[in-house]
Amino acid sequence: MAKFVYVFTGAQPATTPEEQEQSMQAWGAWFATLGASVTDAGNPFGTSVTVSSSSVTDRGASGAGGYSIVEAESLHDAAAKAKGCPVLQGGGSVEVYEALAM
Repeated sequence: MAKFVYVFTGAQPATTPEEQEQSMQAWGAWFATLGASVTDAGNPFGTSVTVSSSSVTDRGASGAGGYSIVEAESLHDAAAKAKGCPVLQGGGSVEVYEALAM
C-alpha cells in the first residue's frame, strides 16, 4: 500500500463550543470509518510564512487548514476514502497527494 497526504482547505473553523464538539465528533466518526488506513491523523495548521529565495513573507492563516496521512491502494482509492471527510460539509475540499517513496 502507498501513503497519501490529505491537505484540508477552505472550510470555516468551528467557533462555538457546541460547534467544536460537533466537529470533533464528526472527525472521530470519519477516522473510525478509515480504520487502520490512517497512519497519522495529522493536525490543524496555524499561521504560516512563505519562504522564497529572496524573502520570508508572513501570510497569517493560509488556505490549508491541516493534514492527515493514510494508506491506500491507489490515488483513486485514497480519493474515494476522502469523500466522507467532515471538511467537505463545511464547504472545504481535500487535496490528495501521493507521498512517493525515496
